[in-house]
Amino acid sequence: MKDLFDKIYKDKGPLGKWADVAEGYFVFPKLEGPISNRMKFNGKEVITWSVNDYLGLANDPAVREVDAQAAATYGSAYPMGARMMSGHTDLHEQLENELAAFVNKEAAYLLNFGYQGMVSTIDALVSKNDVIVYDVDAHACIIDGVRLHMGQRFTYKHNDLESIEKNLSRATKMAEKTGGGILLISEGVFGMRGEQGKLKEIVALKKKYNFRLFVDDAHGFGTLGKTGAGAGQEQGVQDDIDVYFATFAKSLASTGAFIAADKEIMDYLKYNLRSQMFAKSLQMQLVVGALKRLDMMRSSTKYKDKLWENVHALQGGLRERGFDLGTTQSCVTPVYLKGSVPEAMALVKDLRENYGVFTSIVVYPVIPKGLILLRLIPTASHTMEDIELTLKAFSGIRERLENGTYKRLSASVAAAFAD
Repeated sequence: MKDLFDKIYKDKGPLGKWADVAEGYFVFPKLEGPISNRMKFNGKEVITWSVNDYLGLANDPAVREVDAQAAATYGSAYPMGARMMSGHTDLHEQLENELAAFVNKEAAYLLNFGYQGMVSTIDALVSKNDVIVYDVDAHACIIDGVRLHMGQRFTYKHNDLESIEKNLSRATKMAEKTGGGILLISEGVFGMRGEQGKLKEIVALKKKYNFRLFVDDAHGFGTLGKTGAGAGQEQGVQDDIDVYFATFAKSLASTGAFIAADKEIMDYLKYNLRSQMFAKSLQMQLVVGALKRLDMMRSSTKYKDKLWENVHALQGGLRERGFDLGTTQSCVTPVYLKGSVPEAMALVKDLRENYGVFTSIVVYPVIPKGLILLRLIPTASHTMEDIELTLKAFSGIRERLENGTYKRLSASVAAAFAD
């Protein structure tokens, strides 16, 4: 019999094998200082494009004041216990009611964490006789939720309507055999590519197929739609989303999440969501802080307006310089380049050390071999100076990538970690 850890000793995984040269710099980096457009990395100021503080609320003085007051009033422990036992308060209910109204649903329920909540919601919505249909590029939290499902599941090609319909047809045949129903899961905005899910087109398929639609709108909530109510509002189909999910970790710059739907559906979920039934209630300081952030987002579009001013300037400037941004339809700004993992490391180090630009790096196995994805997240806190400096930096690193500078610099890394 093998030792359980044998596989760990022999194979660190596709990302783990780079740990010796990557950890602390390319992965698990340490950004320091107040959350803003510029922070400290390795003791140097950098323009920060890797923080999902879309509306710039994380370090807003009014937000910081409310957070501090809530912490002083309630501490970090209150309320103690799960919501069903001893952790329920009027303020939890108030936040749920206000969130439901904001996204035009009858009811909402708070989740301690987005990832945990998504996994648990999928688990609660389906039984073994039901069938799940979901996008192949769905976020990891969706994939992990689907893994818990003991019934059939089908993936469709990313945002491909023909594939969606093909798999709905397959799911329909399967559900007719099992006596179950169909849950289709899409994202409002796909966080890596920046594309909006084809919600309008998916909703139109309800006329032909009998299914319920669950939308993860983590990146759309607060950034899309006339009021910021998300991708469903942007596409005019918010009422047709059966279960709506969003997180506080992006536009609301906090911790937590929520789901919203018709009241009868929410009444069922709050009595069957294992991740909430058996976990401590969302801390009061987070609840109070979310109420303040929601009020600021709801009462004025100035934060969203400034965000999109920066998005248009950044994405427009990159496209004018010939960069490939794929088909993003959101604030998420992916820049696709060609190169190896070692070249990507050399490129990103150059960006951070010599240009003072900090952005996330995505390589194989998240994207195909031979591609480098630099993912930028513009926020309302960024300035036009930040954008101009970043555009100049990207022109510089592309030239060095194309003339082989990074290939030469990365030769030793490539040799050390060759497959």
